[in-house]
Amino acid sequence: MKIGVLGIQGDVSEHVSAASNALQFYGVKGEVITVRKKEVLKDLDYLIIPGGESTTISRLMIRSGIYDEILRRVDEGMGVIGTCAGSILMAKEVVDDDRVTPLKLMDISVRRNFFGRQRESFETELEIKYLGKYHAVFIRAPVIEKCWGDCEVLATIGDNIAMARQEKHFALIFHPELTEDYRIYRLFLNLRE
Repeated sequence: MKIGVLGIQGDVSEHVSAASNALQFYGVKGEVITVRKKEVLKDLDYLIIPGGESTTISRLMIRSGIYDEILRRVDEGMGVIGTCAGSILMAKEVVDDDRVTPLKLMDISVRRNFFGRQRESFETELEIKYLGKYHAVFIRAPVIEKCWGDCEVLATIGDNIAMARQEKHFALIFHPELTEDYRIYRLFLNLRE
C-alpha cells in the first residue's frame, strides 16, 4: 500500500507519522510519502489532504499541476481523505469563500472557520459510525453543512456534520493525526485488524 500526504502546507509531518504508525500498528506493509510534485501521485493508493489554510493549498495545487493530477488519479481509483482544511477541498460547494477551488470529489457543502478562530479550538468525544467513541481535536474547524447523493454522514457534532464518506473518499473537520487512536486510519485505508 502506498499512501501520500499532500505536502504543500499544514499538518504534513503529523499525518505522515500517524499513517505510518497505523500501518505498523495493524501489521500492513506499506509506505507513506510526502507529495510535493504531481509526478509522485502516480503510484498512490490513497492521498491525505491535511489541515492548513484551504485558500493557500488550493492555489498551490493548481499552480503545481497537482490539482489536475489528483483528479486524473481519482478516475483511476485513488482514494482521497481531507481533514479540516482538506475537507473544504473535497467539497462540491464552499459556502463562504470563492477564492478556494475545491476538487469537488464529494457531495458536500462546507463552511470555513465555523467554530471560530484558533483560540476557540477544542476537543470532544464523537460517535463515529463503524468506530464508536472517538476523541476528536478541532482547530479552527470548518463544518460540513450538508451531504447529498450517495454521501454518507459518519459523525455529527450537535446538529452539524463532522465526518462524511462517499465511495473511497472521506471528509472530516477534525485532526485525527493529533491523537494516537489509529482506528480512523484503519477506516480510511480499509485496513483489516
